[in-house]
Amino acid sequence: MLEIPVLIIGGGPVGLTASLLLSRAGVRSLLVERHDGTSRVPKARGINARTMEMYRQLGLEEDIHAAGLSAGSTGLIVWTESLAGREIERRVPGRALPKNLAVTPTTNCLCAQDDLEPVLRRHAEAAGLGDVRFATEMTAFRRDANGISATIRDLATGAETGIRARWLIAADGAQSRVRRAMGVRMPGEEKVYDSVNILVRADLTEWVKDRPAALYFVEQPSLRGTFLTINARDRWGFLIHSLAHYGYRPADFTPEFCTALVRQAAGLPDLPVEVLGVSYWEASAIVAERYRDGRMFLAGDAAHEIPPTGGFGMNTGVQDVLNLCWKLAAVERGEAGEALLDSYDAERRPLAELTTRTSLANALSMGRTAKQSSAVLPRREFLNEQGLIFGVPYESAAVLADGTPPLMPEDPITEYLPSARPGSRAPHVWLQQGDTRLSTIDLLGKRFVLLAGREGAGWAAAARALAGSGNPPMSAHVIGGRLADPENAWHAAYEVSPRGAVLVRPDGYVAWRSRDGAADPEGVLRDALDRLLGRQAA
Repeated sequence: MLEIPVLIIGGGPVGLTASLLLSRAGVRSLLVERHDGTSRVPKARGINARTMEMYRQLGLEEDIHAAGLSAGSTGLIVWTESLAGREIERRVPGRALPKNLAVTPTTNCLCAQDDLEPVLRRHAEAAGLGDVRFATEMTAFRRDANGISATIRDLATGAETGIRARWLIAADGAQSRVRRAMGVRMPGEEKVYDSVNILVRADLTEWVKDRPAALYFVEQPSLRGTFLTINARDRWGFLIHSLAHYGYRPADFTPEFCTALVRQAAGLPDLPVEVLGVSYWEASAIVAERYRDGRMFLAGDAAHEIPPTGGFGMNTGVQDVLNLCWKLAAVERGEAGEALLDSYDAERRPLAELTTRTSLANALSMGRTAKQSSAVLPRREFLNEQGLIFGVPYESAAVLADGTPPLMPEDPITEYLPSARPGSRAPHVWLQQGDTRLSTIDLLGKRFVLLAGREGAGWAAAARALAGSGNPPMSAHVIGGRLADPENAWHAAYEVSPRGAVLVRPDGYVAWRSRDGAADPEGVLRDALDRLLGRQAA
């Protein structure tokens, strides 16, 4: 019997990220994935800037950018009658506008899943505490009040191993066996439309080089599809929407038929095309009715199926485990009460529901459920969801309200108003340490971090005194001391006086804020930690 704190089911981006996060937090885990290796097809491609902030903090930013495409390769979104024919419109996505790029020290990245997963796997395996096993499946499990007993099988040898884990993360995809065994329903709209992804090798350079885009939407009376940029040269996805409206069936998509469709969409009847793969799928807009069931947690597609129009599926999934893993680690290390784990559902499920509704609205605005539609161009929110990506606050017992009202942008989907109100993602501000320019984002991500105003040394001393000894690891920084604020932006962005302070969680969200000083900073901070970590009633 192998005993392990956390058992992770599923070795896609969500499971691999969970393994890495737990290792960085000092918690051992075992990941099992029934496939014999990482993904062989592109699947998800877009990594938004909030997700890239997380990977930046984990030290993966450069490797992911190296595996993906440069921003110059995918700067546009194009609508056209065919690649060689009349262009309908081209746009710069709202996420790439200068005002939106300025809210983060990193950038979006287009990195196909079959290029991303090897990077994540390499880092997860190198982290040391995570045991990652491919070609291995969980064949049975049962749970009790103290944990999960499971059996895993090595698919290469047939050897079986008994596992005893205290916690289980189900990152096993939309058809999650674990979720079904848990009896968790998925309310929402199922099978909104059907699609086929065709992966091809074809040299389209001549027709895209002067308008590099992530997506080329093809709009014809007899064909609506999308060229998906994979390597921006000779490897492309071609996505066909709403097959049923054309009378197509999955069996119709032979290599010859797929070649003809790609040539039609390209407007190039003699284009050399090699079909590398075909996959059929149905888009749904559904979210699990609960994310936690005792010692078991749902994450990624096991917790939500999000229409791909906007690229939120994988991003939402890896941010699920960013939220969950620091909480599991705090409970596992004895620093938090188990009540902290209830905040995972309270924080992530409402955001997934909003994201799912937004993505579905994007798809419907483009007529994705119809053969022909006057709605060729999408609503203005499409790829302009800056508020959704950065601005949705958490509300849970792991966030201590400070009595300030929430910011109310005119359009909370498209507009992000930076705020350090508890529950918000900690804003990005450029600071200076000696000759090094760094972001507040670069101070976060490994542990709790207290950021104090230039006269808030008492808060910083309190944080250092409380770190350890039953409390989570914490670091503290006085802004305006060794960390200079050359643009005098930090106090305004974080809305505190020179004597104030904020406490930021390991996932980069503000947990607590004191807008001014206190007579007993250590006592105030100790009480805040007790409350937000579930060690006493709020």
